[in-house]
Amino acid sequence: MIIITRIERSFLHCFLYTYQINLKVEGMAEVHVMMLPWSAFGHMIPFLQFTIALAKAGIRVTYVSTPRNIQRLPQIPASLKDLVKYVELPLEAVDGLPNGAEATVDLSMEKIQYLKIAYDLLQKPFKELVLALSPDWIITDFIADWTVDISQETSIPLISFSVFNSAAICFLGPPEYLVGEGQKKVRGTPESLTYSPEWLGFKSPVAFRAFEATGTHQGFYGENASGRSDAERIAKIQQGCHLCCIRSCMEFEGEYIDLFAKISNKTVIPVGVLPPEHDEKKKGSIDESWREVFRWLDEQDPKSVLFVGFGSENKFTKEQIFEIAFGLELSELPFLWALRKPEWAVEDSDALPSGFRERTHAKGIASFGWAPQLEILAHPSVGGSLFHSGWGSIIETLQHGHTLVILPFIADQPLNARMLAAKNLAIEVERKEDGSFTKEGIAKALRQAMVEEEGEKIRACARKAVAIFGNQKLHQEHYIGKFAEYLKDSSANK
Repeated sequence: MIIITRIERSFLHCFLYTYQINLKVEGMAEVHVMMLPWSAFGHMIPFLQFTIALAKAGIRVTYVSTPRNIQRLPQIPASLKDLVKYVELPLEAVDGLPNGAEATVDLSMEKIQYLKIAYDLLQKPFKELVLALSPDWIITDFIADWTVDISQETSIPLISFSVFNSAAICFLGPPEYLVGEGQKKVRGTPESLTYSPEWLGFKSPVAFRAFEATGTHQGFYGENASGRSDAERIAKIQQGCHLCCIRSCMEFEGEYIDLFAKISNKTVIPVGVLPPEHDEKKKGSIDESWREVFRWLDEQDPKSVLFVGFGSENKFTKEQIFEIAFGLELSELPFLWALRKPEWAVEDSDALPSGFRERTHAKGIASFGWAPQLEILAHPSVGGSLFHSGWGSIIETLQHGHTLVILPFIADQPLNARMLAAKNLAIEVERKEDGSFTKEGIAKALRQAMVEEEGEKIRACARKAVAIFGNQKLHQEHYIGKFAEYLKDSSANK
C-alpha cells in the first residue's frame, strides 16, 4: 500500500512520488479525485465527509490540506484506507499570520486575510502535486480560485464543491454580478443585501437584515490583504469550473438548486447533505469528564434537554455570552452548553456570570473545550438545539428531528436562518436593530421551541425532516451513487 505523508516543496520530490504513485496497483479504484478545501473546519469537515462518501462508492480520493489541519481531522476509517489518503502541504510564513495558525479557528476575524495570502502560496506545490498524481478530477473550494489556472494548464477538469446550500449561493447571484460594473450596479451598497434579488424569480425570505448587511458587504465584496475579494474568487471558480456540486438535495430546496444551474450556466449536481453517521462505539473513547455528562443525559427525560453549541468560529463578546447564560437560566429548561473560553476570559469561570453554575447546577451543564457534538445530538434525551444556523450544524441537528433555535452571526448563517424560519423548521431569537439580543428574547425562543404549545408546529416539522436529513440511503446510495457514476462515466469517455 502506498502512503503519502508529506509533499516537500520541490519538483524533484514530486517527481519521485510520481514514479511511485503512477504504478498500477492491482485492485485500486479506476477514478481518482483530489480534494482541496479552504482552511476552515466548516469547510474541511464537509470535504472530508464528501471524501468518505465517495470512497464508499469506489472513488479513490487524495485529500490535501496543511499539516496541523490534517492532524486535527478525524482518522480515515480502516475499511477505506486503501482509497483515501491525506497529503500535507505546509504553509509558508506570511507577515501578519501568527506562527502555527493554519485554520480560521486559530485566528481573529481581522487576521483571516493573512491566512488567505499563505493559502494562495500553495498554488505552486499543489500544481506540482497534481502533475505528480495526475488525478482524473480536482474538487476545490471557492477560495482556491487559482485551481482554475491549474485545471486549464494540466487539462484536468475542475469541480467546484459548495459547502453552503443553494439558497445562499443563489442569493449571491450569477458571476457577472459578483465583480466589476455588474456588482456595483446591483450590489453596490449594504442595503442591496437586505431584500430578495430580482434574479430569483420567485418569492423568497432569504436576505440579510440591516445590522448583518454592513459587515457582510465589506467582508465579501471588499478587498483584503490577499489582493482580491471573496466575491472575485467565487466568480472565477464558477466561470472556470467544469461543473458545480453542492451539499444539498432536491427534497429540501429543489427550486434553489434548479435556479443555481440557471444563473451559473453550469451543470449543478446535488450530492446530498452528507449526514454524518453516528458511531455508538465512539462514546467509549471519550474522556471521563464527558462520560459524566452522558450519565447525566441518561437521567433526563426523552427530548427534554436543549443542546447549546456555537462552534469554534463565532467570537462572542462578554455581553453576548452573559445574555445567553441569563436566557438559559430564565428559561428553566434542562440544558447542555458546550463553549470555548473566549480570548477576553482569563479562566473558564470568567466566561460565565458570577454564580451561574451554582444557580443552574440542578438544571444544566456548561462545559468548556471540545465537545462530542455528534454523540450529544444522537442522545435520546436531547430534543432541541440553540446554535448559529450554520449549514453543517443544521444537517447534524435535523437528522435527529430536534427543534432548532437559531441565533445567526456570520457568513451564510443569517440566510439559512431566514429559510429555516420560512419552512417552519426553526425559531429565530429576536434581535434589536443593532443586532443585540436579550436574555428575555433567548428565554422566550427556547421555551416556545421546547415546551410551549405555540411551538408544536415547529417541533412537528422538525420530526418530519428526519425523513430527508436522516436518510443515509437517500444521500449515500442515490445522490453520492449517481455522482460517483458520473465521475466514472466521464473519466472513461475522456
